[in-house]
Amino acid sequence: MDAPRTFVVRTFGCQMNEHDSERIAGLFEADGLTAVDDDDAADVIVLNTCCIRENADNKLYGHLGWLRQWKDARPERQIVVSGCLAQKDRETVRSRAPWVDVVLGTHNVHRASELVTRARVDGPVTEIFDEAVIDDHALFPSALPAKRSTSYDAWVTIQIGCDNSCAFCIVPSVRGAEISRPFDDVVTEVRDLVSQGVTEVTLLGQNVNSYGRDLQLARRREGEEASLRPLFADLLREVGAVDGLRRVRFTSPHPKDMRPETFVAMAETSTVCEHLHYPLQSGSDRVLALMHRGYTADRYLERLAEARRTIHDLAVSTDIIVGFPGETEDDFERTLEVAAEAEYDYAYTFIFSPRDGTEAATMVDHFVDPAVISERFSRLRLVVERAAVRRHRDRIGRIEEVLVEGPSKKDPTVVSGRTRQNKLVHFRPTSPVRVGSYGIVEITAAAAHHLVGEFRELTAEPAHRTRIPVASL
Repeated sequence: MDAPRTFVVRTFGCQMNEHDSERIAGLFEADGLTAVDDDDAADVIVLNTCCIRENADNKLYGHLGWLRQWKDARPERQIVVSGCLAQKDRETVRSRAPWVDVVLGTHNVHRASELVTRARVDGPVTEIFDEAVIDDHALFPSALPAKRSTSYDAWVTIQIGCDNSCAFCIVPSVRGAEISRPFDDVVTEVRDLVSQGVTEVTLLGQNVNSYGRDLQLARRREGEEASLRPLFADLLREVGAVDGLRRVRFTSPHPKDMRPETFVAMAETSTVCEHLHYPLQSGSDRVLALMHRGYTADRYLERLAEARRTIHDLAVSTDIIVGFPGETEDDFERTLEVAAEAEYDYAYTFIFSPRDGTEAATMVDHFVDPAVISERFSRLRLVVERAAVRRHRDRIGRIEEVLVEGPSKKDPTVVSGRTRQNKLVHFRPTSPVRVGSYGIVEITAAAAHHLVGEFRELTAEPAHRTRIPVASL
């Protein structure tokens, strides 16, 4: 009897890509393939791609160059390119790397295993759907079999696509229009995950706080009475009430759609973590208008202040782009001012990267000099890291509950865990603790990107059974 074929999934990009990778791995295992960690031991390698920033393209095609030798060593091996870059580039992927066997996009993840089998018989195949298939088991990755990267936490897709038109973002082009997953399906999946030992879930969507508006509109079209308000706050409460669940997170909301009832639901639902990722992008009203973000800096700060008034001990993170086309020194100063006033716990700062197919990529005449961008980027990092250190130092002496994620890569005697505020804490336990456990740590030191603590006690053993890795780049 032939040994089962083996596979590796390599992920580039965001949580959506990671979640899709888990589904691809689950489909392969359901089809009889076996996961391995080592590329040399694999018969199939999947590169699940992102196209938000230019370096994602460079990573992909650089990796494909190396994989040419990998495939030449054993021609029966197969290379699969999936995800957002595949959706955008389509035939370009194979024209640049003709040794690729399968190219599939964001709307047909459910066909990954079938296409690999077909390519073994018929040769290379490219299949890109222009829009989502209206079928729950094809439409939402969470409805497919899963091979999760961890067994104690899980991604749960509540929405795909995006109806916004941010000038810098390629997501609407590669993920399609916004479609919300049925409310009861989300809650049912969370209950199933908890029954498997999951204690923390992260609700995923491109714009989670607009979740459900399309569902309400569909009900109204069918003659039912339904308001068009988003259902996200209701979903938070219902998911948060699932028995056995300890933590609920979500990402990402859009500031223009953030509503007071979401803050109230976060404050009143004990399982919802006190962390809000709140993307600013720019502090200049002029640049925000060019980006089509739909809010002003003042409105952003007002909603942020309301969130902090409503939710006790809230940690806030953000995204900021430096060097958007046409950004002046005055525009950048406004960004520094807003970042200083917001006092983020941490920030993801990005240098503007033009993506083909976006409005911003056509603004070539207004591109900012790279040397100017670099200098601004350094100044912004100083502002956000100064705030992060200050907020982290304020936590010294506090008692925090952490979810244990595993030993440090640098020092195996040090264990890392994450607080409800999504802060990484390093500590040395007094006795071995299993991944997925919960424990109490007293914070003793602080840095810009992590905390240090002393382990006090174990509060909960993990409920999961196994940990199955899915490789990520």
